[in-house]
Amino acid sequence: MSDDADADLPDGGAYVGLFSGGKDSSWAVYRALERGLPVERLLTVHPAGDSYMYHVPETRLAALAAESIGVPLIEVEPEDFDAASTTDSGAQGDTELEPMEAALRELAADLPLGGVTAGAVESEFQTSRIESMCGRLGIDLFAPLWQRDPRALADEMLEAGFEITVLQVAAAGLDESWLGRTLDRDALADLSELNEEYGVHLLGEGGEFETFVTDGPHMDRPVELEYDTEWDGTRGRIRVTDARLGE
Repeated sequence: MSDDADADLPDGGAYVGLFSGGKDSSWAVYRALERGLPVERLLTVHPAGDSYMYHVPETRLAALAAESIGVPLIEVEPEDFDAASTTDSGAQGDTELEPMEAALRELAADLPLGGVTAGAVESEFQTSRIESMCGRLGIDLFAPLWQRDPRALADEMLEAGFEITVLQVAAAGLDESWLGRTLDRDALADLSELNEEYGVHLLGEGGEFETFVTDGPHMDRPVELEYDTEWDGTRGRIRVTDARLGE
């Protein structure tokens, strides 16, 4: 696995960005493009239900983000993973990876692959499975967020010009006011306080919140959102009613 500091440019083969449109996968793609890695496809898995491996809310927005980035998107439509009722999380994670690996194998028949990008920060569960998949496919893994300091990463995203919207929250201390909130410096200050009080991860690595990048230096046009909010008293999400590329 290559991180942001020591990744070598490949001798050949295209890179595929494992991409949800969220801040972490978007940062991995951005850093790969910045380093000159040949990111020629993005790949989004659309879980039908709960998932151990994938970002879930509003993954359809990835198509607009990919259009703005200017990289073709591969969309994978697996059956419902039924993660909520599983009794074996390890086996469930392996099962969830299968449609992604199948899509990459199909792509490799037409486009020589050099590697994939991934936005993993601390999850051994996800990263170990993606590394194993890369081993089976004989390709590299570029993971520029891996084991980086969360606050440093968040600051770098904002300094680079990422505009990040909170799509979903599911943790103590995160109330309905966070739905649709921009993850800016004020929000980071609030998250730091919530980290001390409740243990909320600054990047939502434990599933505390999910995000979508509406604009950034790697995007030609911003994504504009209209949405409703859903809140059940302890957790909630936005439901996008309209999305378009702005000017």
